[in-house]
Amino acid sequence: MISFAAAIEPLRLANRLSGRELYSWWLLGENGESAACSNGSRIVLDGGLAETQRDDTIMVCGGVDAARAATRPVLGWLRREARRGPRVGALCTGAWVLAEAGLLDDRRATIHWENQDGFAEEFPDVTLIRTVFVEDGNRLTAAGGTAAIDLMLRQIARDHGTELANRVADQMIHTSIRSEDDHQRLSIPTRIGARHPRLAQVVARMEANIEDPISPARLAIDADMSPRQLERLFARYLGRSPKRYYMELRLERARNLLMQTEMNVMEVALACGFASAAHFSKCYRATYGRTPYRQRGASETMP
Repeated sequence: MISFAAAIEPLRLANRLSGRELYSWWLLGENGESAACSNGSRIVLDGGLAETQRDDTIMVCGGVDAARAATRPVLGWLRREARRGPRVGALCTGAWVLAEAGLLDDRRATIHWENQDGFAEEFPDVTLIRTVFVEDGNRLTAAGGTAAIDLMLRQIARDHGTELANRVADQMIHTSIRSEDDHQRLSIPTRIGARHPRLAQVVARMEANIEDPISPARLAIDADMSPRQLERLFARYLGRSPKRYYMELRLERARNLLMQTEMNVMEVALACGFASAAHFSKCYRATYGRTPYRQRGASETMP
């Protein structure tokens, strides 16, 4: 819902502030009647998957379990319409649908950070960029949430000038317009609630080395600390040992892969640095209260 509103509202405000209809939009969907949101509300559609014009821009808005919404009629429609040459884009997990349709092959694209691990595994022919939005030719992708505002402000600025885009941003109390270079997530010091440079350095290395974990002793040496100093640093700022924190990062990545991809449990285990499925299952159950196999079954029933 946030991505959807964040994409349409800048266009509405551009019309209002200019006193002209600069933009118009139609809401289309497979059933042509309404679309259900994960917050329980429904959006009435203007129609089914109708033919578009070459100068139209098609934006796919995705939410929870977008892969299930990538049905044959939707994928076929997207491929057919893309051949006409319009701009085709996606908001949030809508990028998964575009990638499934093959419309992002050999392109740069982004998707919500929570879906990046699964996306990278499923679509190796897409260059994943971990920023708020990406433009690659006539393909547009926004990471979700308020990133859609920044993408639409870019389009308004290009179509009708920076002044109008800035006025729209002011109306939305969007005080900092982000560019294609801005990252989705808060900086590591902000996320962990500690502005300790060596702690941030170690956490960054952990996040970048999930498949091949680095030992705490090695992490300490590379950060110019003793293992005991590293232990004290993690205990003071994060309330857990480096080993435990690293394990939580790996298990979080595993959970995302289980819920977002078709990788089997052993493949997920190896991708997250576990040498055996048994050890992976034991650690996973201790953290999430269910085995990876049960998690896979639960994710298949998510709304």
